[in-house]
Amino acid sequence: MRTILRRFSPSPSALIGVALIVAWGLVALLAPLIAPYDPSAIDFAAAADPHPSLAHWLGTDSSGRDILSRLIWGARTTFTVVPLAVVSAFAAGILLGVPAGYFGGWFDALVSRLSDVILAFPALIIYIILITALGPSLLNIIIAVTLAYAPGVSRIARGITLALREQDYVAAAQARGESSLYIMFAEILPNARGPLIVDLCLRAGYTVILTGTLGFLGLGLPPPTPDWGGMVVESAHLLPIAWHMAVFPCVAIASLVIGCNLLADGLRKEGLT
Repeated sequence: MRTILRRFSPSPSALIGVALIVAWGLVALLAPLIAPYDPSAIDFAAAADPHPSLAHWLGTDSSGRDILSRLIWGARTTFTVVPLAVVSAFAAGILLGVPAGYFGGWFDALVSRLSDVILAFPALIIYIILITALGPSLLNIIIAVTLAYAPGVSRIARGITLALREQDYVAAAQARGESSLYIMFAEILPNARGPLIVDLCLRAGYTVILTGTLGFLGLGLPPPTPDWGGMVVESAHLLPIAWHMAVFPCVAIASLVIGCNLLADGLRKEGLT
């Protein structure tokens, strides 16, 4: 932790972003220890009066389930889905974009045209079509995010590779007889990490919003899995009389997205990557 603080100390925004992400990460990690109730347990007495109380600090939902416990376990759901989905999208994008930029030719043209086709569709439409066709599950959400985000990552990786392949250290590696695979992933990719890491942070924030949106549309992880977006849609019709049911999960989503965006902004401004 001290190393992290020292590294990000020049950028207050990055430091705040790291603090928000780490805080939610700890909540997700310690969920079994700090959640006051089982997230699926129903308190019939509290259901009659769901407002915050000493027994339920953030109140209960319309079914009598403790909102604080569901928020805590929902953080674990989010920190399972988002990293897996984003890393998968970046792996696919880099594996396509770096070779496309390095080799050029027909492979570059093919990757670029496929990216253009996918990017022509709004991302949310892609998610809805895939999740509706395949069904809501962790694997299918990862597939949907990968398909929607990989083309954008590929374009970034391709553009950076086009510039870096002309550098002297690449020519030196070619003169030494290094393989194309080595040059792409040991020489070019490490020098392209800055913009890619910033983009990863931004896309992590987008994916938090996405998972919340899918949950709100009923296309998130199936119940009874605690899901922040699902918590919002379950209580949206009660907003005039029980605002807390929808507001607290919305605050959780917003705070994590803000953390990702602040981290990306701090990394970009201070060049900490």
